[in-house]
Amino acid sequence: MSTFVCGKEETMKVQNIYESLGIRKEVYEFGEEILRSLKERFEEIDETAEYNQLKIIEAFHRNRVSEACLYGSRGYGYGDVGRDTLEKVYADVFKTEDALVRPQITCGTHALSLALMSNLRPGDELLSAAGKPYDTLEEVIGIRDSKGSLKEYGISYAQADLKAEGGFDLNAIASKINDRTKLVTIQRSKGYQTRRTLGVKDIAEAIGFIKSVKPDVKVMVDNCYGEFVEREEPSEYGADMVVGSLIKNPGGGLAPIGGYICGTSECVENAAYRLTSPGLGKEVGASLGVLPQFYQGLFLSPVVTASALKGAIFAANIYERLGFEVLPDGSEDRHDIIQAVTFHDPKALTAFCRGIQAAAPVDSFVTPEPWDMPGYDSQVIMAAGNFIPGSSIELSADGPIRPPYSVYFQGGLTFPHAKYGILSSLEYLVRENCVNHLM
Repeated sequence: MSTFVCGKEETMKVQNIYESLGIRKEVYEFGEEILRSLKERFEEIDETAEYNQLKIIEAFHRNRVSEACLYGSRGYGYGDVGRDTLEKVYADVFKTEDALVRPQITCGTHALSLALMSNLRPGDELLSAAGKPYDTLEEVIGIRDSKGSLKEYGISYAQADLKAEGGFDLNAIASKINDRTKLVTIQRSKGYQTRRTLGVKDIAEAIGFIKSVKPDVKVMVDNCYGEFVEREEPSEYGADMVVGSLIKNPGGGLAPIGGYICGTSECVENAAYRLTSPGLGKEVGASLGVLPQFYQGLFLSPVVTASALKGAIFAANIYERLGFEVLPDGSEDRHDIIQAVTFHDPKALTAFCRGIQAAAPVDSFVTPEPWDMPGYDSQVIMAAGNFIPGSSIELSADGPIRPPYSVYFQGGLTFPHAKYGILSSLEYLVRENCVNHLM
């Protein structure tokens, strides 16, 4: 009896804290009801995190990571053993021949741009096999004119759209491949689209088909938001490059900047020469004191990714129960950490983001507003009160202010924070009368 009373008292204390943080009792209890149905699902996520954690530890051991690897370098960076060892660790984890992991890669878009521009030449053609790429790549490619785009360098672009249900259209891909097709890009995550994320199995089948049509074509996978969600990566199934940002999944919330390109020796070497200079390549590029965060972030990334994944599933089940369109739905298999919720109402989209911002550890008092963000063709609202600006493995949400007014929620270094953020988003929708009742 005393144990029950103690447990009940502790539950009330937690609920009281939520109420002091602005979450009304009805919202809290609705969330608890949803959580009770997710226990087994969360256990499966923890099992995947354990597998990926052990995979990373094994790579640390195999490459003899030592205290000396954490010291780093300045200046030219010649002989930076920590930088070079980290790249061997990444190559091991992603099962590739080589890797480029650098703080000089400023973001995910930069990493993708670097991979494309270093492995394409004038007269080549780039084919997107997964439909329209993420907004910020449009200017890189030249879909929207911009200085320094691939289009300006005489590199053409073709696109094979996905099928209506979201899978690869192999016939369309085959029809687009020609003598000039040098590189095929596949975007794993959905970007600002309401299509399903592509799983490793789907990508593996597409890569096999593409290589059967043209064996010498290179395949690059935009791996952003997908790392360590599954037990395998696209690089294990023939991708010549997998590319991503360190302030997403693989940085574990600690990497303050950076990106990675893991792939064949040829592709990585090309990228290194483009990042630094012909004749210099990987030999230069100081690590500038960030190696401890890079190593420890990678070490933590499977568990951090699992927390973000649980948050996405919790959000899907919350908003699906309330009748909103969610992608993925509450029961689907997951291939990245992003959860899309479609409101068909800019007021609801804005309220959601303001609720996420209010739950942030940094700048919780700031009110997000739509703005003309560089690289996007419409106004975007973003909620991200993070320790590292732009770090979308931390709790964040954003969406373009255009129909169908979908929000893209991701991140959460810990599940308790992700849970609070989602409840806060719902609280704000209730306050704005965008949700009339909790079922």
